[in-house]
Amino acid sequence: MKSLFRLTVVESKLYLREPIALFFTILYAPLILLLFGFIYGNEPSPFFGNRGFIDAQLPAYMALVIVTVGLMSVPIATAEDREKGILKRFHSTPLSPVSYLFANIFTYFIMALIGVIMLFLVGKIFFDVKFEGNVFSVLAGFIISALSFFAFGYFIASVSPTSRVAQIVGMVLAFPMMFLSGAAIPLEVLGDKVENVSKFIPLTYVVRFLKGLWIGNSWGAHWIDLVVIIGLLIAGTIISAITFKWE
Repeated sequence: MKSLFRLTVVESKLYLREPIALFFTILYAPLILLLFGFIYGNEPSPFFGNRGFIDAQLPAYMALVIVTVGLMSVPIATAEDREKGILKRFHSTPLSPVSYLFANIFTYFIMALIGVIMLFLVGKIFFDVKFEGNVFSVLAGFIISALSFFAFGYFIASVSPTSRVAQIVGMVLAFPMMFLSGAAIPLEVLGDKVENVSKFIPLTYVVRFLKGLWIGNSWGAHWIDLVVIIGLLIAGTIISAITFKWE
């Protein structure tokens, strides 16, 4: 347990030393929130169910944090560790390989959680965002959604021969998801055509799930979203376990 804790601390320090990863995890979503918040404000509107823009959209920005960590940070860092031989050395040490993976995942989750806390603080300080749900319900929804995209990220790392390829694949998948799922811009604004396309994008279900929990909906009210998210988690975990390479 002590070794696992030390490994997690080291992984966290290394993460914080990467300016690009730090920006997209902790600053990107709050900056997007500030940008659109100053454009649209947070006055209640029938367009957003008699809620303000920020009240309705802040949980969707939580999905931005998830996708940037899951499809960019996870695959790039993991593929880079394999390129440098770090994974091979971990695999040959007395420490269980599972410990490395657990420390890795825990580090990514902590960083994503910091990004969400920053997001909420910005929303509360600048726009007095309203929260109508249950904290533990939203946290649980965030955890399962994050893990599903982390599993997807490890799959990308597994099939990418280099970190550069992992970066390209991750970004090609992440950015269309951000802007076609309702994460960055509400689907209500984008129109019916984009909404039809969004049904085929996994992040759409994360956005809808988190937005529902944010306003107090039960998990049962979002069973379709939950099935998709859990399906992605199971599929990503199984495929990653089969394809993962230590060297």
